[in-house]
Amino acid sequence: MGDFKVEREEQGHRASVFIEQGGQRLAEMTFSRVNEKKFIIDHTHVDDALRGQSAGRALLDFAVGWARENGVTYLPLCPFAKAQFEKDASLRDVLAP
Repeated sequence: MGDFKVEREEQGHRASVFIEQGGQRLAEMTFSRVNEKKFIIDHTHVDDALRGQSAGRALLDFAVGWARENGVTYLPLCPFAKAQFEKDASLRDVLAP
């Protein structure tokens, strides 16, 4: 398990949470804003250098925490995120109805 520094950025209707190491973005989860309170999780990518270290889950946990703080919900279209929400009921409070 890695201990990752996850960052977030948002530009227009696009947002992402990501892990950078040595100036390179090695893991990223991307979002599209549907409206003020809903985002679509559309893609997750983890570089081979971080595989098996729970980097994808670190991105999702950060995104879920951000959603709770900001009162937004997610529609997970990304297969990774969708599978995580299906497996872990503790995340489902941020799922879009």
